[in-house]
Amino acid sequence: MTASSKSGSKTDAGRFFEHFRIGETIRHATPRTVTTGDVALYTALYGPRVAVQSSDAFAQAVGYPRSPVDDLLVFHVVFGKTVPDISLNAVANLGYAEARFLKPVYPGDTLSTVSEVIGLKENSNRKTGVVYVRSTGSNQHGEPVLQYVRWVMVRKADEAAAPTGEGVPTLAKVVDPASLGAAVPVLDRARWADDLAGGPYRFGDYAAGEKIDHVDGMTVEEAEHQIATRLYQNTAKVHFDGHAAQETRFGKRLIYGGVVISLARALSFNGLANAFHVAAINGGRHVAPLFAGDTVYAWSEVLDVAEIPGRADVGALRLRTIATKNKPCADHPDKVGAEADPAVILDFDYWALMVR
Repeated sequence: MTASSKSGSKTDAGRFFEHFRIGETIRHATPRTVTTGDVALYTALYGPRVAVQSSDAFAQAVGYPRSPVDDLLVFHVVFGKTVPDISLNAVANLGYAEARFLKPVYPGDTLSTVSEVIGLKENSNRKTGVVYVRSTGSNQHGEPVLQYVRWVMVRKADEAAAPTGEGVPTLAKVVDPASLGAAVPVLDRARWADDLAGGPYRFGDYAAGEKIDHVDGMTVEEAEHQIATRLYQNTAKVHFDGHAAQETRFGKRLIYGGVVISLARALSFNGLANAFHVAAINGGRHVAPLFAGDTVYAWSEVLDVAEIPGRADVGALRLRTIATKNKPCADHPDKVGAEADPAVILDFDYWALMVR
């Protein structure tokens, strides 16, 4: 029950921590048909250059029926559906796990989202609590295209209210790479043109432990992150309401964490051009805020390389991509231990498929 339904108002103030119940299922409003206009806006906001998702001709040559929608655009649309019910009153989105991209999405597909509350934990200050949800995005045929877990810190409406129950779910640290091939067709490697794809390095050219400075930086403007959150129908107050944000500890709006993920992924093209598909997200943490006017840089470490059973066309790279603000990544700053670098804003662990 939301605060608005308690008061009888026809408007909705969103759920607060004490309104969630472990085991409940939430069917989110506003299915969204993804169009080529969404794809163009996504490209304008982040500048992704992966050939499979940029060119129908390239995609068709290697085995797709046409160019699929960028994986992270799918993630943002599915995520955005959940915000009014899960994180409208969030303090911060804390992390992700067990995310798998299950089926390609193409322009014209309609996405909808359902979430299950799988964990709750009240914070010691009793002003906030952490809500864990497993969200599933499906297309117009009812076929799941994406499933992931996230946890978010949510305010309480009444500090004295007891949680409806508590428990923290046990989550896998790494998605099994054997399950990652189902979301992409078998590729014709002979027709994969490295020059058109943007880089000569394929799966066999990468090794665990390798670190790649992606070199380039992108400065985020106020208008850009506002367009992004509206594009995904992400209505979280911390991203939209500049007046209310003046009363927060930062004194201004936070940039949606998905903006950072998409920028880091786009920057990673320089060094990972043939990593054409985000297949799974093992874990991700927004470890510091980003604000308009900041410049994002990124570097990646290859944590593992994995064969995909039955697939001679692709392999999987487990990548840890670190994004920073206002600090180039030549020295590979990270967020580990007492010497953690305060410039780090994102620590993102994912599997990417790469052509052999």
